[in-house]
Amino acid sequence: MSITTRALSEQLGQAHSAADAAMLDLVQSGTLAYFWHFAHPVSGMARERSNPAGYDYLETVTTGGTGFGIMALLAASERGFLTRQQVRQRITRIVAFLCKAERHHGVFSHFLHGSTGKTIPFSPLDDGGDLVETAFLMMGLLCAREYFARNQPSENCLRADINALWHAVEWSWHARPDRDALLWHWSPQHQWAMNHAITGWNEALVVYVLACASPTHAVAPERYHQGWTASPHFRNGNQYHGIELPLGPPSGGPLFFSHYSFMGLDPRGLVDRYADYFEQNRAHTLINRAHCLQNPHAYAGYGEDCWGLTASDSEHGYSAHAPDNDLGIITPTAAIAAMPYAPAESLQALRHFLFKRGSDLWTPLGFRDAFCPATGWVAAGQLAIDQGPIMVMIENYRSGLLWSLFMRVPEVQASLNSLGFESPKLQDSR
Repeated sequence: MSITTRALSEQLGQAHSAADAAMLDLVQSGTLAYFWHFAHPVSGMARERSNPAGYDYLETVTTGGTGFGIMALLAASERGFLTRQQVRQRITRIVAFLCKAERHHGVFSHFLHGSTGKTIPFSPLDDGGDLVETAFLMMGLLCAREYFARNQPSENCLRADINALWHAVEWSWHARPDRDALLWHWSPQHQWAMNHAITGWNEALVVYVLACASPTHAVAPERYHQGWTASPHFRNGNQYHGIELPLGPPSGGPLFFSHYSFMGLDPRGLVDRYADYFEQNRAHTLINRAHCLQNPHAYAGYGEDCWGLTASDSEHGYSAHAPDNDLGIITPTAAIAAMPYAPAESLQALRHFLFKRGSDLWTPLGFRDAFCPATGWVAAGQLAIDQGPIMVMIENYRSGLLWSLFMRVPEVQASLNSLGFESPKLQDSR
């Protein structure tokens, strides 16, 4: 894109719709660079981060971040930032690499070596399959399968390879007979030693949707009702800043809870016996913003145009920033990826990040991961799992593209029905 932040600033006096459209084009195309130009040259997968962090960051690629990146590439094709052929070729390269990469009962590790496909341990015990990261990857791949639906050899082959990866994931392996909830990790060395149950409310709703959707290794819907929703941290119902929060921890937790699974799952009208998921995500967003406006720690720089707490880098390392873990760190993806839920408030924050702080935050790979307005600290680089939601959730706000693709996946439709969800998208399929 040739548009500059200065040129956009000059357009702000014109009709807001035109200026906002140009601004969103700039932010989406700039963020796309992380997944297009900075992708690993061999695998095509998304690198975990763009700056050194105690490991070989140029060779470390991320499973979930690549799923988000695939969705970003589809948005880029639809927006005309890249051609359909360019995107198909890149995703074909990623899929071919994944078909040869190391897996653990069909489940990918959190990190892979971008040249060899070997597992890179995420932690001493986390050196095997990561079901949540794999679910984010499969969400992106299934969207690509729906997008490249033409009856021509290149697209037929891509869909077949995506199906091979999708069918190989042994979701049922993570459904242990002595546990109601699915387990997050399995290691060939340490087995189930991490013992981390996937229970709500957090970012992992799509894990249960896909686990019940699998045509080859499905789990029973009871796992959702007896494992995911049975957590003591699932239901809430309290009010914060005068806003009722149906689900989740006190004050909602970090905002990525309302982003990751809902990059594909369309929350508009999505309801089950537990919640209306659009209202859940909107309430979570507005509570997070209201906390920043109240600013109980009196951090300099917080305000109506500078808000948003979620997991990101900080001055003292990575942390899951939230109202109950407010370290003074603002993460651009938090407010920007909330655009479908609170568009006016999100756009206000985006204008601030781009025009008022652009010289500090905006780079050739999109926004830096986070900053501390009180101290002037700015993150050295970007993270794939934060860049992806910016690109994808802006697109869902603008066109609903990724929501449309994922919600029309036949296996997802059947799973949501079996789990007791209602949605206009499900009604349309009957």
